[in-house]
Amino acid sequence: MTKITVLGATGFAGSHIAAEAASRGHEVTLLSRSTPQDPPAGARVIQGSVLDGDVLSQALDGAEVVVGALSPRGDMEGEVADAYADIAARLAGTPTRFIIVGGFGSLKNEAGERIVETEAFAPEYKPEAQELFAAYERVSATDVDWTYVSPAGTFGSFVPDQTRRGEYRTGGEEAFFDADGNSVISGPDFALAVVDEIEADAHVRKHVSFAY
Repeated sequence: MTKITVLGATGFAGSHIAAEAASRGHEVTLLSRSTPQDPPAGARVIQGSVLDGDVLSQALDGAEVVVGALSPRGDMEGEVADAYADIAARLAGTPTRFIIVGGFGSLKNEAGERIVETEAFAPEYKPEAQELFAAYERVSATDVDWTYVSPAGTFGSFVPDQTRRGEYRTGGEEAFFDADGNSVISGPDFALAVVDEIEADAHVRKHVSFAY
């Protein structure tokens, strides 16, 4: 059993990761600005913001793994990179792992360019993607045992099929696609991949990606 704190635990990625971790017997702490509607049984729930130092300290206390699943939206717009840098500073010198759920835009294309920096990337999503990549740059420069995880290009609550297939593929920081040229993964299978990573401790200080 691992003590896992999930930040942004009511969001799409965070809620799936928390549920998967709890189902596998891990001790889960949820931190979110809003109250979880259906938290996993036995989970410790903390309502508040990561921008509140006292709340954050409470959420991090005793954690063996911290999963950052924050979205740079609303009052977190422009705040995520700073928040993650603060968390990394708090975890410095400890064995606690820090897993950050980033974005597809942080990956590289075949030419070695960051996808978010290309003209093909949708302009309306660039601010969020750039914020998440900034978080990667800042945390990866620390000595914390970080892992930065990028989901597939098609990932989120807008995807109709959220089936848990029980499968996924793991890549590095270059985007990869299936035989039909698609990059997709469901919330449950992304969570499966993240919790597998927590248990295997396989990609410390690396940028990885999960897709079908």
